[in-house]
Amino acid sequence: MDDSSTTRAPWAQLQDLLVHHEDVQDFLSELAVLTASSLSLRGTTYCGITFQRSRDHQFTVASSDSEALQMDELQYAFGDGPCLHAIRIQAEVHVRNAATDSRWPEYMDCIRNYGIRSMYAVPLKLGGHAKAAMNLYAKSPDVFDEDFRRVAQTYAAEASQALLLAVRVSQHAATVEDLQGVLASRTTIDLAVGIIMGQNSCTQQEAFDILRRASNSRNVKVRVLAGEIVERLNGEPAATHFTEG
Repeated sequence: MDDSSTTRAPWAQLQDLLVHHEDVQDFLSELAVLTASSLSLRGTTYCGITFQRSRDHQFTVASSDSEALQMDELQYAFGDGPCLHAIRIQAEVHVRNAATDSRWPEYMDCIRNYGIRSMYAVPLKLGGHAKAAMNLYAKSPDVFDEDFRRVAQTYAAEASQALLLAVRVSQHAATVEDLQGVLASRTTIDLAVGIIMGQNSCTQQEAFDILRRASNSRNVKVRVLAGEIVERLNGEPAATHFTEG
């Protein structure tokens, strides 16, 4: 893998994405496209990002193209494969050549018909019961070498951070629609968490816990309360100060 591409991709390009995409769904979609294009030095790479709400309920939250989405959905249909196994064991899974790999035989037989030969799945670190993975596919064998996997892990770390806050907010939600609503509210919640961190000299997790408890006590949604905090700070520098008590 070319060194200049390796350096440019994880740092400058990811920074550009964070600056220009306020919505988490848009960010993840662009991240999937950027990951695929940046890692396509040896032929086209396809990228999908899988979210697992429960062992029997997975869906793709972002993909670089229809091919990646199709490969992801085939795994869900078979109930196993590199992505789902990576989520299950919380470790990366590398398929060097689907033509000779003996794991998940039914799935392998199917994806070989689509011309896929290399696969690489990286679990995303979310904590709790929610789990996710970044999935990479290519049509040539032995595409995903050590340098490739190292860069892919950098992109996966960014995807983890983007999903993490959304998952924390949605842990008390019962439907996928609730999660999707949270994804669209990421910027306001991030800002509110940052304000609380500054006011209380606490960590991001502690700040979010403060925000969540305050929303429960006032019986308002987290994203609504976050919007109030940000709006008040913009108009009044000495805004309401939430504390642990």
